[in-house]
Amino acid sequence: MAAPIKSFASSDRFLAELRTPNLKPGYVLLGDEAFLYQRCRTGILSALLDPGQRDFGLHDLDLNDTTIFDALDLAQTPSLMVPFQIIFVRNLKNLYGRGSKKEEFAAIDAYFRRPNPQALLIFVADHLSIPTDLRKMDFQDKERFDRIRETLGDVCGMVELARVDEADAARWLVEQAPARGVNITADAARELVDALGADMMLIASDFEKLALYAQGKQLALAKSLVILREAEDPLLCSSSTPQLPLPTITLGDVETMVLAAKQRSLYELTDAISRRDRPQALALLHGLLNASDGGEDSAIGHLYMLARTFRQMLIILEKNVRDSRAIWSVLWQGFRMPPFAAEDLIRQARRYKSRTELTRALRLIARTDLEIRSSPPDKRLVLERLILALAAEPKPLIPGHSTQFAMEL
Repeated sequence: MAAPIKSFASSDRFLAELRTPNLKPGYVLLGDEAFLYQRCRTGILSALLDPGQRDFGLHDLDLNDTTIFDALDLAQTPSLMVPFQIIFVRNLKNLYGRGSKKEEFAAIDAYFRRPNPQALLIFVADHLSIPTDLRKMDFQDKERFDRIRETLGDVCGMVELARVDEADAARWLVEQAPARGVNITADAARELVDALGADMMLIASDFEKLALYAQGKQLALAKSLVILREAEDPLLCSSSTPQLPLPTITLGDVETMVLAAKQRSLYELTDAISRRDRPQALALLHGLLNASDGGEDSAIGHLYMLARTFRQMLIILEKNVRDSRAIWSVLWQGFRMPPFAAEDLIRQARRYKSRTELTRALRLIARTDLEIRSSPPDKRLVLERLILALAAEPKPLIPGHSTQFAMEL
């Protein structure tokens, strides 16, 4: 039997406890790891509440909209419709805001001295971020973590939803694949985890897409084999589909299907450009082009991603961003890079001395975009010229010439 996955240990213990007489009247889910939270929530509902009872037995409360007194009153009052109630209480941070909250904690203590055995209270503390290694927890999060343990630890079970370690995430993929009807190579699992920054919600979502993609390729192969057999023997029944092994998700599948994996090569390209390494930049461009069809749509797609990355660098430089945590406050939702690229992009942006160099790069990209859309005879040559220009040292501003002219060079 395989050893349990360490990053899932806390949630695994909790899920096992749900089906035992040791079930506590309340639990606190500590941490913002959405994948593990969803795993716990699904396990709670599956173990304790039939699907037909959820309209009356499942309650989602938010301390932004209601009080802890109302939540406790709901838990204390037996339901006339269902034998058991599950009450999720979100925004637990409101209990730890300004003020002593003596009345609130006294009410919690009174409830848990005589809890309703027909109810389960789940407090959700997703305002905490718990790293894989607890010793590296942010000081503010550590204070919040300790305060919750001090106030609720004696009456509730504590379930830590820490970030999943990269090696554990890759192992989870390999172990889950057969249940999904596929296999996944170790290299593909590691690349998927690395490309998505060990974000388990993204990993699980993209894994589903990859499984469908691999199964589709396997189905196409099976159909091709049937056609070949029929061509060799027309009397062969077309319904006799050949037995093939489970489809396998490969490293190439990840690079083809997962956007972040494709972006990795792009960030390597912009890194070479920012270092003014023209031979390396050209080699990386050729790698990108060889991995795509090289047509107009592909070329425009590469230009779009280049323009987006240089715009991100321009904002990072203007806002003087120096560490990855500050990126999320200056780049809006939908305009952020994958987690793995944050530090690299900050480093690249700081290689540029002024916004003028970055706006010059954006103008070069815009001009190349117009040229590509004009159907040039060789799109590869157009892109090569752009990369050489981007990786070249900018010409100094000549006295008497306009800034506009200098930026165009």
